[in-house]
Amino acid sequence: QVQLVESGGGSVQAGDSLRLSCPATGRQFSTRIMGWFRQTPGKEREFVATIDCRGSVVYYSDSVKGRFTISRDNAKKTVYLQMTSLEPEDTAVYYCAAAAGDQCLLAQPAMRSRAIYGYWGQGTQVTVSS
Repeated sequence: QVQLVESGGGSVQAGDSLRLSCPATGRQFSTRIMGWFRQTPGKEREFVATIDCRGSVVYYSDSVKGRFTISRDNAKKTVYLQMTSLEPEDTAVYYCAAAAGDQCLLAQPAMRSRAIYGYWGQGTQVTVSS
């Protein structure tokens, strides 16, 4: 079992920055792929960013690439999402996720897919106003 609790969300102006944190409890954090997803009302949860177990391989959605940075600290069992140049379109509930299995790295399409993630946090609201 892995428990995830996101924090760091809030209400900001366009152009501002936020840093989301997601500490994990439970087993095998350092061997799991981690990801961030987001969801707005009436829409499916969408991929934002993912990172392999070592923090060496990262992928981003096109909409956040160049503005968001995913990172992890395995000693602290925490994954982060640094968000800069925030836009109103980034407004959503952001979810941290841990892969169900303990493969360190998968093909990019798999790491982008909700299907591999078996553990989810409760979400943190990010609101960006213009």
